[in-house]
Amino acid sequence: MGKYEELAKDIVREVGGKENVNSLTNCITRLRFKLKDESKANDEALKNMDGVVTVMKSGGQYQVVIGNHVPDVRKDVDAVLGTLEPETDSGPKGNLFNQFVDIISSIFQPILAPLSAAGMLKGLAAILSFALGSEFAATSTYAVLNAMGDGLFLFLPFFIGYTAMQKFGGSPFVGMMIASSMIYKGFIDGSIAATFAETGGLNFFGIPFSVPAAGYGSSVMPIIAATAFAAFLEKQLRKIIPDVVKLFLVPFFTALITIPLTFLIIGPVMNVASDALGDLLLGIQNFSPILFGLVLGFSWQILVMFGLHWAIIPFVIISLSQGTPTALLSPSGSVSFAQTGAVLAIMLKTKNLKLRELSIPAFISGIFGVTEPAIYGITLPKKRPFWVSCIVGGVTGAIAMALGTQSYRMGGLGIFRYPNLITNEGDPKFAIYAMILDAAALIAAFALVWVIGFSDDAPTALSKEEAKGSFTGQKKALGKQEAFAPISGKALPLSEAKDAAFAEGIMGKGIVIEPTVGEVVAPFDGTVLTIFPTKHAIGLVSDDGLEVLIHIGIDTVQLEGKHFESFVESNAKVKKGDKLVNFDIAAIEAEGYSTQVPIIVTNSQDYADVIGTTQPTVQSGEVLITAVTTA
Repeated sequence: MGKYEELAKDIVREVGGKENVNSLTNCITRLRFKLKDESKANDEALKNMDGVVTVMKSGGQYQVVIGNHVPDVRKDVDAVLGTLEPETDSGPKGNLFNQFVDIISSIFQPILAPLSAAGMLKGLAAILSFALGSEFAATSTYAVLNAMGDGLFLFLPFFIGYTAMQKFGGSPFVGMMIASSMIYKGFIDGSIAATFAETGGLNFFGIPFSVPAAGYGSSVMPIIAATAFAAFLEKQLRKIIPDVVKLFLVPFFTALITIPLTFLIIGPVMNVASDALGDLLLGIQNFSPILFGLVLGFSWQILVMFGLHWAIIPFVIISLSQGTPTALLSPSGSVSFAQTGAVLAIMLKTKNLKLRELSIPAFISGIFGVTEPAIYGITLPKKRPFWVSCIVGGVTGAIAMALGTQSYRMGGLGIFRYPNLITNEGDPKFAIYAMILDAAALIAAFALVWVIGFSDDAPTALSKEEAKGSFTGQKKALGKQEAFAPISGKALPLSEAKDAAFAEGIMGKGIVIEPTVGEVVAPFDGTVLTIFPTKHAIGLVSDDGLEVLIHIGIDTVQLEGKHFESFVESNAKVKKGDKLVNFDIAAIEAEGYSTQVPIIVTNSQDYADVIGTTQPTVQSGEVLITAVTTA
């Protein structure tokens, strides 16, 4: 347990105890519980708890808002909860490809860190072998290091058995039980097959079957398919087996049926399918390695933004776990450095102090291969730097493929990926190529962004007078600034927003409109700071510096842009009354979402007061919010 142990215990107690929790996830700031009975949770106790910002209920989730340190709190809450009985999945969502990506990402995300660690251990062994010579490779020290790296890959189905069964809504330890049979020593080393080779081979009650030469160790797709079937079977057995014997009969029959079926049908079929898909990817790669590198390098960041890169990861793991080097990820290697170079140019060139502050941690994380802060916070809103990084990524991806760069193991990202590129014999040439390409990507993206520039006209840089005022506690000049209604409808106090983060003023002061018309227009002359990819939220700043967030609907981010149409882009200049977004009120409500529109002054702290209209209804273009300034 960590430093949030007491807070974690208090949170679990006030949500109704472990027995009331179906599942727990977290986002950037919130613990997202799925509770069996939300009425058992003590809302007020949680809201008044030190360390908790507020409580929200939305989309079937009981959300406890913590803040940026939520991952640390989550760890301690997980420790308090222990192993949860998995909840029944409500069914697949989205098209087949989106479902596949969701399944793969959910299964592999929990084990990516140890997978990377294992790859780095193998890389360390390769580096030492290269540095110390072949004599070191013959030592027991090398053997131990190699085992530390290889062990996880050999028993990979065991880990996937747990995470996949959890994803499919079954009992994770039953998934591990199924996996343990698949990687049983006699099947891995071939001794069982050899024993029965002269008597007709392997069979189960007379039904013949075969096992791959190396067994199912290091395999991926067979255990995923086996656990998907097992989870389904387990749910059906729970319905028909009496409660008094469920504890042991459900896993007994699940294993008794699933494991033989895996050896007889599921395993062979999935091996054929995964081989075919792997051959397809290799075929595309072999058709034109340079074209493959150009396309994947250019599109990698876009794939990451939508989570589509997960479609490639299983085939990388399959190849590496079988000891075969792969070039599938080679084009993506230098992309993070292109992104980092673009961020560096923005950081050094911008006059926007807020943007500069955001760029520093984004630059540092990009060096280590984590580019989401750079993408979402810096380059994507600025557009040109993002596309520069994509172009540079495409060029370096093509060069990497032309050089024949391959990965020999899973491992870290950014500068930590270099050991992945050292051959099993200790040859570092691909790692050296990667270092050169990374440096080139960073320099090229930096230079291009510096030359072509970016929109840097948002009025958030402080003048000398404003800076002086900020240190003396002064506000803006005496007077008022107005935001006009961007939408027609019923006006409500912000406290009546159906999202507590808005209702409690956590994001700033403002007002709520229940719209009668699905059209949003600009509330003043100014600039679009950002429009979310899902089109449900728009941030603007007036020419006088009034910053406003227009959030269309509650939890409508989950619609992923469905029923929304935008007419502006980030950094666009707008005039009062310009159309920003259209949305379908009836369709959104039919999906089960509130169409309330919170309108927030996000820099409320810069004003003496922010006053909303007292009129019960407003028409688009009428005065909605007055921000009062004082000397």
